[in-house]
Amino acid sequence: MAPHTEQLTRPAVRLTGLTRSFEGRTVLDGIDLELPAGSFTALLGHSGSGKSTLLRAIAGLDHRVAGGGELAAPERVSVVFQDARLLPWRRVLDNVLLGADGKAAAARGRAALAEVGLGGRERAWPSELSGGEAQRAALARSLVREPELLLADEPFGALDALTRIRMHGLLRALWQRHRPSVLLVTHDVDEAIVLADRVLVLDHGRIGLDLTIDRPHPRSYRDPLLGEYRERLLAALGVTEDRA
Repeated sequence: MAPHTEQLTRPAVRLTGLTRSFEGRTVLDGIDLELPAGSFTALLGHSGSGKSTLLRAIAGLDHRVAGGGELAAPERVSVVFQDARLLPWRRVLDNVLLGADGKAAAARGRAALAEVGLGGRERAWPSELSGGEAQRAALARSLVREPELLLADEPFGALDALTRIRMHGLLRALWQRHRPSVLLVTHDVDEAIVLADRVLVLDHGRIGLDLTIDRPHPRSYRDPLLGEYRERLLAALGVTEDRA
């Protein structure tokens, strides 16, 4: 089910002229970007291209961004990292509820754990979870805050291939159910194509390619009709597939 048309015309994130430099090196060079409310966008780029820097700026975690324009984002923002970042001395439910108190929050935490397939594991310790389960708990923690914007910084990068495929389906299902705007940072072109409806390529501090993926969901890595998107994205990244 696609987001309502009116929802997609209202931007959840608006950036104009966003700039960030580190020790004289410009990483973000006057970025202009809008993310419609309820949209699912992936961000690709080489290591060091500024993907995580852009994510941190949108999340309000980097206050040294410059530019005379605008940086507008929703009030309720959740961030999911590659590392689940669960506190080892707190049980799973307590990790999910971190910063949230009360019976209503506890009920939302249990419901979120059930949504990600961890119902009944509320009292488990983080050390008892697999890598995939830990990331499920991290997703549950983000859901408890009922975010308008979910920022995901390579959340599946440390998982094995089969677990990643399962997590892709889970993330897409959660997005369809809750409808936050999603910005997913990834190095994986196929992951971007399968999950997102729009893929951006960050190149030399600017958006080098803004590509709409016009294929219905669910998508398969084996779908030959996705090949054209893959080639365009790889070309934007300066990668040529060896067909020999």
